[in-house]
Amino acid sequence: MTQDERYERARKRVKELREFYGSLAAYVVVMIVLLIVDYADRGNWWVYWPAMGWGIFLALHAFRVFGPGKGSGWEERKIRELMEREEAEGTEARDDGDIR
Repeated sequence: MTQDERYERARKRVKELREFYGSLAAYVVVMIVLLIVDYADRGNWWVYWPAMGWGIFLALHAFRVFGPGKGSGWEERKIRELMEREEAEGTEARDDGDIR
């Protein structure tokens, strides 16, 4: 993997993390404001509906960013495996006189 490819992958990962933490910060701020509004409304306790709804989507976003395969080296191993397989197939094809 070239330096440019590593940089691009790292840049994409940082972008994913930044977007998630931005969503998390917005969730916390908005839920605090809604909780204050709900309390001022003499505590009818409707705030849990938007908290649960948005919380589900935030949890899905977290799973996508931090879920299985993220940060475990799985992608790197898979890329290496595919590149090795492609190189082996290319070598076999060239041995047979195939021009690519």
